[in-house]
Amino acid sequence: MTAGSRPDAHGEDVRDDHAVRADSSQTYDPAVSDAPTDRAVDLSGLRIAIAHDYLTQRGGAERVVLSLLRAFPGAVVHTTVYDPEGTFPAFRDVRIVTSPLNRIGLLRRDPRLALPLLAWASSRMRIDADVVVASSSGWAHAFPTDGRLLVYCHNPARWLYQTGEYLGDAGRLSPKRLVLAPLRGPLQAWDRRAAHRADRYLGNSRVVVRRIADTYGIDAGLVPPPHSIDAAGPQEPVPALVDWQDGFHLVVSRLQPYKNVDRALEAFRALPQHRLVVVGKGPLAEQLRALAPANARLVSGLSDAQLRWTYAHATALIAPSYEDFGLTPLEAAAFGRPTLALHAGGYLDTIDPAINGAFFETATADAIADAVTSTASRPWDSAAIRRHADTFSEARFIASVRAEVAALTGR
Repeated sequence: MTAGSRPDAHGEDVRDDHAVRADSSQTYDPAVSDAPTDRAVDLSGLRIAIAHDYLTQRGGAERVVLSLLRAFPGAVVHTTVYDPEGTFPAFRDVRIVTSPLNRIGLLRRDPRLALPLLAWASSRMRIDADVVVASSSGWAHAFPTDGRLLVYCHNPARWLYQTGEYLGDAGRLSPKRLVLAPLRGPLQAWDRRAAHRADRYLGNSRVVVRRIADTYGIDAGLVPPPHSIDAAGPQEPVPALVDWQDGFHLVVSRLQPYKNVDRALEAFRALPQHRLVVVGKGPLAEQLRALAPANARLVSGLSDAQLRWTYAHATALIAPSYEDFGLTPLEAAAFGRPTLALHAGGYLDTIDPAINGAFFETATADAIADAVTSTASRPWDSAAIRRHADTFSEARFIASVRAEVAALTGR
């Protein structure tokens, strides 16, 4: 089925790791897009807007929005809440339209607290444009418009269809679980209706394309996002790490339950001869700091220059979570650094075991530790790793998305 048709899936996305892993035997071309990209696209005269769930953090989805702004210069960004201090400084130069929820400071700091209000707020984010490009992993695809709607989906709403991962180890009587339980059914119905108003869906990986089909019954195109990190940009040492600049393994992740950062910390407790740096912030920050062994350090709030320095001084990236798209391995690869990753999900799209990494089969401390020790003496070809990252360039992404808009509008 395509966007605009009636869904025939029941909405539950039950992850089948075996099916996803089977995809790794297929040839994967990172430049794949259903729209042609080998011709000049003239979008002059079109009013193009960008929609995004919320702008309160510095993650891969927010970097995609910055790439979309380079694809469509001058586009207005529409989002539920915007925290200039929490997200990338580049957004300060952009016109951003927010929902009434943005007036509440607590919601700018943690948009998840607005869950009971998000359908209401999103349904009132009417966008006047010829084309809306929605960057969505939650509700931006539901912002109403009379124009054409192209949805770039990072994942169907995790809090609706992958509730176990979203809630982590939250107890039966946790506030999040108690709030979500009565809302889940009505929100799923609202979410499916919104998805089927789209003119075209794109997924950022094979895993997400499959989830879109399972969740909405929609056949989505595949357009991988760019890594967008400029490895040639300026670097700035991280004060907490300057005495470790001769090498460490690295985790770059939001500190949430499903990211499995605790497993990486446990693994390095058993590897005193190795060091681990965790870059990120999130609700588990204090818990993870308490868990960290002496050979691990957690840092947050890094500038882009500091993040580049951290990648450049790492030995390898550790990627222990089940991801919809394997972005951080591409960022590491831009610096010629390999990745040791869970053999599942979006990492199958961005890691080639012959070039830029190695897989471990389960997200356990023992499996991670084994991967670190088994690859410690492996010679890596940094130049080949960088070339691999180049195949996921921003230029290819921009050409693909512009071509999709042109196809929607008959340009």
